[in-house]
Amino acid sequence: MHNSPVPAALDTRQARARLHELTVIDVRTPAEYASGHLPGALNIPLDHVRRALPEIRHAAGRGDVLVVCASGARSGTARELLAGHGIATAALTGGTGAWAAEGHDLHRPAARAARAGWGMERQVRFTAGLLVLLGLALGLLVHPALQLIAAGIAAGLVFSALTGTCGMAALLGRLPHNRPRPADLDAVLSALRDR
Repeated sequence: MHNSPVPAALDTRQARARLHELTVIDVRTPAEYASGHLPGALNIPLDHVRRALPEIRHAAGRGDVLVVCASGARSGTARELLAGHGIATAALTGGTGAWAAEGHDLHRPAARAARAGWGMERQVRFTAGLLVLLGLALGLLVHPALQLIAAGIAAGLVFSALTGTCGMAALLGRLPHNRPRPADLDAVLSALRDR
């Protein structure tokens, strides 16, 4: 068991130096995780962190836990959730984006095991763009009031940028292709118990 306090955040240099001693939990969707993750990272999507509380608590009792996402927003949310349950963790400043930008290695599952898919940011951009175009087209072809669809999406994007949250990403994260297979999540939870 460790006695040192866990820092709130680690930058990529600090994380890389300590990677061998950290339990790294990637809270992105399975598709994002498959596109490249920190070496040794375990995938527990943000909406499954509550289910994994006992296993994460166990891992935190044996060493420091680093929570990672694409940019740092979801890992910050996970870190707050875990802190609310008495589990101290650190978040990777800048997420896997910063890790890759620094030239550090990203691991990818074997091709046969990987699930093809788009990252969450790309899914949000595609969906938002599609809804804006749909709102504009329906406003021109059906009724001008339907252009409010485009205005609503624009307002949501501004709100997302100001708050660092994204309701559309939360909704898209619930789609079947963004959810872990039960067997995959069970294997990750088992790996955490074995640490």
